[in-house]
Amino acid sequence: MSVYKLENWQPQIHETVYIAPGAVVIGQVRILQNASIWFNSVVRGDTDLITIGEETNIQDLSVCHADPGKPLTIGNKVTIGHRCVVHGCTIENDCLIGMGAIVMNGATIGRGSIVAAGSVVLENTHVPPLSLVTGVPGRIKKSFDDNVIALIHLPADVYTARAQDYMLQLKSVG
Repeated sequence: MSVYKLENWQPQIHETVYIAPGAVVIGQVRILQNASIWFNSVVRGDTDLITIGEETNIQDLSVCHADPGKPLTIGNKVTIGHRCVVHGCTIENDCLIGMGAIVMNGATIGRGSIVAAGSVVLENTHVPPLSLVTGVPGRIKKSFDDNVIALIHLPADVYTARAQDYMLQLKSVG
């Protein structure tokens, strides 16, 4: 785990947050309680604020970044899958961003939405709540009802519990 102050910006990280070895957190970053940043992910707040909500997990090899005037805001109980790029966008509460997906500057992913693995959400795209986005470029393929929230919470809950286990049990052996 590497946490760095940059200029006058020091990350604000709740004491319950798990940051895995190899992950890097820099600058203007707020990470709320029970969130987790997994192996070799980068959360680089060197140009604008990055906020990561409660019980949100940023999985291995993901990149979280912002541009000036384009903060990155990730809500509560969000899963950012392995090897994603989320950049200067807003991801509302209760979303799942599938493995390898990209969400670009100015995009908004509405509450309870799923961005399918490998999809690309282009700049300034607004995805309504409870939507499924697939493809390159990402298109809305269907709408959900509120029942999808329970399914979206499953990986968030698993990663929240797993993070607690890692904080207590992960030990370097060499």
